[in-house]
Amino acid sequence: MNQEEVAVKTPEFVSLNFKLAGLGSRSGAMIIDQLLLTAFNIVTILFVVLVVQSGFSSFLAGSAVPLTILIMVIFAVYWGYFFVCEYFFGGKTLGKRLLGIRVIQDNGHSITLLSSLIRNLLRIIDMLPTAYFIGIIMVFFHSRHKRLGDMAAGTIVVHERRVKSKGKYDPIEKEIESRGLTKESLPIDTWALWSLGMKEWNLLKRYSERLLQLEDADRTDLTKRLAAALFPKIGVVPDNMSIRGTEDTLLVLYLILKDEWEIEL
Repeated sequence: MNQEEVAVKTPEFVSLNFKLAGLGSRSGAMIIDQLLLTAFNIVTILFVVLVVQSGFSSFLAGSAVPLTILIMVIFAVYWGYFFVCEYFFGGKTLGKRLLGIRVIQDNGHSITLLSSLIRNLLRIIDMLPTAYFIGIIMVFFHSRHKRLGDMAAGTIVVHERRVKSKGKYDPIEKEIESRGLTKESLPIDTWALWSLGMKEWNLLKRYSERLLQLEDADRTDLTKRLAAALFPKIGVVPDNMSIRGTEDTLLVLYLILKDEWEIEL
């Protein structure tokens, strides 16, 4: 099935065009993920067998406890892998990352905790009766290539293409370089960074595009408003910061998110 594009208007009234990921790319990503999970399962099974056969666990000999624990661990890892990767890593499992696709909300925003939870719980149904048969049929025939989990969670899977760097002649890049700012200028806790998604990236991108064009008063106002919205998410207190310092922090945050979110969809 040919790739199709879909236009989405976000709550911020920004129009975005997305190239939907079809059955081929989604299947390829799933195969990669399944190979990784299969390798983990094999290692886990071998480990449990060795433990059960050792003297350390001789008291469990003949009981169903090891098998029960093994099944629970495999299920938790299998379901948790997709849930954790898609929610905490911008809608991408390792397979999706390698094939350049990601899961997002129907409204263009990054996937939410609830959406990731629903989407992956219903993976159990999409797998029926075997080999993701229901999911494959749904993706093939649905106008937006959705499986049941996508329909219930309000998500779509889209292609992404990295934007080529504009180089040092880009005004904001030159400004950042002249200030001596790098991604290392702002240490951010990993968990805090995961709370920033496409919505925050779009805000920072528009801020960086407008920053050098604004009058001082408007520039200060925009900087304060954006800092008030983003700084609490990364544990930064802007109260005692100068305007210059606040701008620097926002620009460093722009650099950090740029690596993950500067894509063409």
